[in-house]
Amino acid sequence: MTKSATLQHRIPSLPAWLAILVIAFIAALSYASSGHAAGQLATYLEKVEPSELFDGADRFGELSGDPPIAPVMRGDELLGYAYLNSDFSSSIGYSGKPIHIVVGIDPKGVIRGFKLVDHKEPIVLIGIPEEKVVASMNALIDKDMGRVASGAERPPQVDIVSGATVTVLVMGDSVSRAAVQLIRSNRLGVDLATGVAAATETRKLDLSKTETSDWQTLLGDGSVRSLRMTVGEVSEAFRQAGQTIAADKPETKTPGDRFIDLYLAPVSVPTIGRTLLGDAAYDRLASRLKPGQTALLVAGDGAYSFKGSGYVRGGIFDRIELLQNGQGVRFRDRDHTRLPALAADGAPRLREIALFVVPAEFAFDVTQPFELQMLVQRNAQGRDKSILPYNLSYILPDKYVTIEQIPAAAQSPTPAVPAAPATGTGSDQLTDQQIADGQPLWMRMWDMNRINIGITIAALLVLTAIFFFQDWLVKRPVLFAWVRRGYLLFTLVWLGWYANAQLSVVNVLTFVNSLITGFNWEFFLSAPLIFILWAAVAAGLLFWGRGPFCGWLCPFGALQELTNNLAQWLKVPQVRLPWGLHERLWPIKYMIFLGLFGLSLYSLALAEMFSEVEPFKTAIVLKFAREWPFVIFALTMLSAGLFIERFYCRYLCPLGAALAIPGRIRMFEWLKRYPECGSPCQRCAKECPVQSIHPEGQINVNECIYCMHCQELYHDDHRCPHMIQVRLKREKFMALSTPATRGDIPPKVAVTHNGAPIGKADGASEQPA
Repeated sequence: MTKSATLQHRIPSLPAWLAILVIAFIAALSYASSGHAAGQLATYLEKVEPSELFDGADRFGELSGDPPIAPVMRGDELLGYAYLNSDFSSSIGYSGKPIHIVVGIDPKGVIRGFKLVDHKEPIVLIGIPEEKVVASMNALIDKDMGRVASGAERPPQVDIVSGATVTVLVMGDSVSRAAVQLIRSNRLGVDLATGVAAATETRKLDLSKTETSDWQTLLGDGSVRSLRMTVGEVSEAFRQAGQTIAADKPETKTPGDRFIDLYLAPVSVPTIGRTLLGDAAYDRLASRLKPGQTALLVAGDGAYSFKGSGYVRGGIFDRIELLQNGQGVRFRDRDHTRLPALAADGAPRLREIALFVVPAEFAFDVTQPFELQMLVQRNAQGRDKSILPYNLSYILPDKYVTIEQIPAAAQSPTPAVPAAPATGTGSDQLTDQQIADGQPLWMRMWDMNRINIGITIAALLVLTAIFFFQDWLVKRPVLFAWVRRGYLLFTLVWLGWYANAQLSVVNVLTFVNSLITGFNWEFFLSAPLIFILWAAVAAGLLFWGRGPFCGWLCPFGALQELTNNLAQWLKVPQVRLPWGLHERLWPIKYMIFLGLFGLSLYSLALAEMFSEVEPFKTAIVLKFAREWPFVIFALTMLSAGLFIERFYCRYLCPLGAALAIPGRIRMFEWLKRYPECGSPCQRCAKECPVQSIHPEGQINVNECIYCMHCQELYHDDHRCPHMIQVRLKREKFMALSTPATRGDIPPKVAVTHNGAPIGKADGASEQPA
């Protein structure tokens, strides 16, 4: 059997691969068409026991209304009602999918219980138990939402879980907003009159006033409101709240330093908008806004960012929330536009200036009082965070509104029910990125990471030079060893532990899923280092296959190789698996990848959970700060690598398998071989660190990590049998061509080749000249 036939026998045929993918895709289509997770209360009540919502409840009554609610009964006694949060309000979480929670609320508007019944949040990816996230919602239990709906109290705040901030905030907000909307619909019979002051006038925005002003005037008359704090003031607030660990971790060492100067203004008001944005930018904004829709400008300067970085991956600004009439909304990245500067005369230069369009589904009246709540976060013990809320109140000055008196008979104590959620896709909002000559979100992220981007690009250029000048380097083994170990150390420490630029099979699954559900470049561009590395990997696949990433740019791979080098230096015995067993362990990683790929077509969130087969997040991103099962798994993989170099890379890594498949399209063969390689010489095959060279002599590029050890041997005339022969011939030629020198008596030269004597060199003389 030929070598090619042998390889084809080892690897599944192309039709088999296509069949697997087609079956997985059909399963995904049938799953999507089945209407799973349709968001209907009747579907999810099957997963809830009545006693989980109300103590002693034993059954649910008949569903009624639209959106539906279900009576919760104890015998013939009505204890309250069950509702589904996603039926009443938006509950889109970090995953971009709804979070479904069945909630029990009594006839007085008090929340008595809830159960998380379905979600697609990748909570397990960061090692946070679902029970901990659900427990953070306990602040809602026994909360009188009738007072919130009447405006007498603010919405309750759930406990923040570090690492799952977006998920927790979305859960708490959606449950609260749904309860308020249900109460205001009068379906529970809650009396709201006690909590609402009787209105005797109506306020309407006066759009006829379009004159411009300046920064100091807007600040002085209340058109722009501000919140200013020092680092010391925030530290003292944490200390008074009993959070001493957070109080001792200030943003700067000097208490008098500016923590934040936060500014708030509604720029959809013509005078304010034209002054702060400029006429041209305001006109573009006004043309985009729907009738009655509001846009707010939020700006800040100081040591603390009101934006944070959570919105980059989660799409939600988790540090700020807009509050009005007991309702709240958090802005998403599609609502946001970055502004480079303020156009108002005398305006300061601020580090962060953001334009937020209030979502159409949030019933917001700019003429009524509202608040912007900012959550101040500081690291506490371990990975936990301490949170303090600060509220910046805003009341639009009377000069921007017209006030009309209304008769008492026309007054209604019940606030208006919020508008139904918008059904649009948000595509119009995405084009708002060009408003006010600002930059899109992804450009903002690239601006913020210019230094890291420069270092990464420089490192990639160095690696390219290493590959292009590999022959020169491998001829100098000592120098090359230092270069390789130095580069691996850079990959591990800077690229991995510092920059967290560890690629993952999750990136591959997300990319494929986006091609199916709707591709958006901005999503991938929002993580600059990850995007640059993937672009480099894609280019490297054409030239060298998967080797550049697996062998040089993978932080976990670098950690494995460096720890194995240390083990060898400490004389830890190395295990070399028999070739037959070794080649049968290869397919495991391909099976893992195909399993994750097929699962991602069914449920991306589920595939992300099972992608914990990668220890990358534990060892690199979280630096082993996780629950003990994840740490034990990562340490087990590293321990196996002490005895079998790159054990995880060889047999289990789904990302390596994902890269090996397109890596077969490479256009060049950079690794050189001699005809003798494999038959009879086996030296390279025996010394390959990952056993990617077949006994027959060919290099399996699917398994090669491009460490270039075989290229060192290729040029070594003291270890490679072919090069040893070349050296002997060269020495023979040098001996034959060297002329006799005066006073020297040339000896008889006996040159051998393969053990056979050749004789004296021609022209050799017995006597001196």
